[in-house]
Amino acid sequence: MARPEDSRIGQALVDFSLNGTFPEEEESSRQVTVQDLAPALESLVSAKSKLESEIHQINEETAPDVNQWLNNAKSLEDDINRSRSLANEIVRRSEAPDVSGRTIQEAEEKVDFLRRETSYNRQVNHALTSIKRVNGLLDQVEQARDERRILESLHLLEQAWTALDNVPVSKSCRVMKLLDMRAFELKSAVHDVFDRIWNSLVQVDSENGKVAVYENCHDEPMSLSDAVIGLKAYKEVDQRMALLWHSVDEAIISPRTDLNNSNLPSIITDDVGLPSQPRRTKLITAKSTLSITGNSDRKVTALFSELGRAMEYFSKRLPEELVHSLSNVMMPALIPRLITVWLDSSVPASLSEMEGFPEIVEAVKSFCDSLHSLHYSGFEELQEWVDNVPRVWLSKCRETALSSIRSRLAGGLGDSRVVERVETQMVSKSEGRDLAANGATGDNSWDAAWSDGEAEASRDHNGKPELAEDDGADNWGWGNDNDAPGSNPEEAEKHPQTEAPVDEEDAMEAWGWGDEDTAQEAPASPAPNSNEDAKKEVSSQTRELTLKETYNISAMPEPVLALISAVLEDGASLVGSTGSPVASAAAGLFSLPTLILALFRAVSPYYYALSDGGNMFLYNDATYLSERLSDLASTWKARDDLAPRAITMLRLDNDVKTLQSFAARAYALEMSTQRTILRDLLGGSQNVLQQDGLDSSDLEAQVDNAIGRVRAVAATWSSILSRSAWTQAVGSLVDTVSSKLIADVMDLAGIGQEEAYNIASLIARIEQLDGLFLPPNVGKDAIPNTAQYAASWLRLKYLSEVLQSNLQEVLYLWNESELSLEFSAEEVVELIRLSFVDNVRTRDIIREIESRPHPRGPR
Repeated sequence: MARPEDSRIGQALVDFSLNGTFPEEEESSRQVTVQDLAPALESLVSAKSKLESEIHQINEETAPDVNQWLNNAKSLEDDINRSRSLANEIVRRSEAPDVSGRTIQEAEEKVDFLRRETSYNRQVNHALTSIKRVNGLLDQVEQARDERRILESLHLLEQAWTALDNVPVSKSCRVMKLLDMRAFELKSAVHDVFDRIWNSLVQVDSENGKVAVYENCHDEPMSLSDAVIGLKAYKEVDQRMALLWHSVDEAIISPRTDLNNSNLPSIITDDVGLPSQPRRTKLITAKSTLSITGNSDRKVTALFSELGRAMEYFSKRLPEELVHSLSNVMMPALIPRLITVWLDSSVPASLSEMEGFPEIVEAVKSFCDSLHSLHYSGFEELQEWVDNVPRVWLSKCRETALSSIRSRLAGGLGDSRVVERVETQMVSKSEGRDLAANGATGDNSWDAAWSDGEAEASRDHNGKPELAEDDGADNWGWGNDNDAPGSNPEEAEKHPQTEAPVDEEDAMEAWGWGDEDTAQEAPASPAPNSNEDAKKEVSSQTRELTLKETYNISAMPEPVLALISAVLEDGASLVGSTGSPVASAAAGLFSLPTLILALFRAVSPYYYALSDGGNMFLYNDATYLSERLSDLASTWKARDDLAPRAITMLRLDNDVKTLQSFAARAYALEMSTQRTILRDLLGGSQNVLQQDGLDSSDLEAQVDNAIGRVRAVAATWSSILSRSAWTQAVGSLVDTVSSKLIADVMDLAGIGQEEAYNIASLIARIEQLDGLFLPPNVGKDAIPNTAQYAASWLRLKYLSEVLQSNLQEVLYLWNESELSLEFSAEEVVELIRLSFVDNVRTRDIIREIESRPHPRGPR
């Protein structure tokens, strides 16, 4: 029993076929399945039978009318003959001399009337004759349909419509409506017969994966060539070819081209009786099928060989016009599938995987040539793929390389490892002693390696001292430009506006654009010792030293370097190669390292930020990459196994410089972030000593938080940075804390005795950071070198002494100690006015200090 849904679908089809009525939204949006088609077809057949019955009934009902029309026409013909006789008699009488004028006039009027009647009757006769002819043609169409003479039916039907248009009767006339309805019914009936014949000529068995195309069938008078005329008559060439392609795709092509299938069948043809030439003057009449069976090779070459077999089958058995139309619907679906599913995945990512790829290229090229010779069209995209194989391969290499970088970064930084930087420098005697004092030791101590005597000065330098610890950042080439903003922590604090803001989201910076406009902050050389004698010490003696230090990098640089090296080796192998289908891509390979490094710079800040100390790891990794790439470029130029063109095509200098700038930006970003956090912990833009509602214990807690932050960051950085970079970076943070407190003290309106004591107590807490800067490998009595890396450290210490001293002691500090080296006369006078009552003694001390603005020489 049919379901209500099935009857609604059938009724919707009947309403649309008879009245052109579109179904409601509920029916039109419903998904139709194969099971719904049989009930729907039954509804259409039922409606068709009902319509035929109505038409036959109308014909029977109108038969008397038509017969009456014929009888009337015969009667009119008799009247015309009698009128003609009467007219002749009238003419004869009019010629008689005895006829009066009135009689002549009456005769003329009667003649005119008879002429009009004759004309009308002739028109009626012509209309009836035309109607009779149309009806006869429709009878012939019906007979030809029953005898399955489709082409003759279509020709007769066309003649019937032409004759129907020429009938001199209004289209609204009932007889015209009936004839038009009958013609439409016959066209539909002929189309049904045509469908059955077409399906017998072109058979597709989707379930069994078979396709058979015949030129003719023994029991059908219409051939496949004749069917083209029928398709044109119904304007169904493109539609019918689209249906054919979808059926063939479902039965043959999709099962063969779906890589997800565990079993790929093979496309075979049964070509018995077929000629070898694809183009012919006459279509193939031999029985032949195209089918899938068994298991096929998953190689691309096998696929294109079998597809070529299928294309040849349709070209031999379909008329050329149908082949062209089939191409228009087949190629836009098939070619992208072949490229994206099969060809793109078969493109090797490196030269080491190139085996078998030339055969694939040759197979695709042969397939395109075959399509062209078989008169297919629309495969330009595949032809372009063949013509641009080097570009396709280069794109695959680029995609694989960039994807590898993204995957590596997404997997995390991995385990860190220690690397060593070794550099030979010419250093002075005083510099060497400073390095030794800071724990820089090597194979021999500095004193043993250096002698003031001429004989020792000319000694052979076979045993160069190796400095393994804190050697001063300037020995590594950092901060060589002493005038550059941010190259010195003290200078950076005095001129904060020269420190360019670093935005982690800035993609232009990440890709290395605009580096020349960005103020970089890199680890600068340690500030010189404040000892006056050390500042004045000048030695013209220098000695060559091998300097060493270690730092940590993540697991990222080595894969990046390995990838770049592999790409460059592939490029060198392709230079001068003539046998490879991708030889012309050599130049593109040499530009790929720049894209790899650009992607690394673009996306690495996000992934590195997910780890503790990530920006410092990024600084180290970028620095390490720049050094190794520089070494690679130097080694590359010295290789004798490379072609001269391959040597000149390597250009990494700009990439090295960009990486160095990128490393400096990562360092600057981390330092800027940590400084901001420390300033926020100390009150931010407010004066930490003048915050409402905070007592001394709250201030101590704030300072302790800042100190704890410095220690925590220092501990994190200690396992990442080299000793020299670590001391400078941590020293900058200490300098930020001390500078903030000094600035807040100088900004006070007045300092009472108790407040001075509290400030000195806070300073004492901050001075505990001295322990971070003890020289390594020394005893407990070692002197911290904090002032060497925190420019304001001695200012903080002297500020504490001033706050705890009386006027006489302040004067002593000014004249006899080094207070004047850290504070100007104006600053000391300001501190005195803040801390002491304005009296004669205070004014005398102030005048004496102002009279000697530089008691120990110019600052």
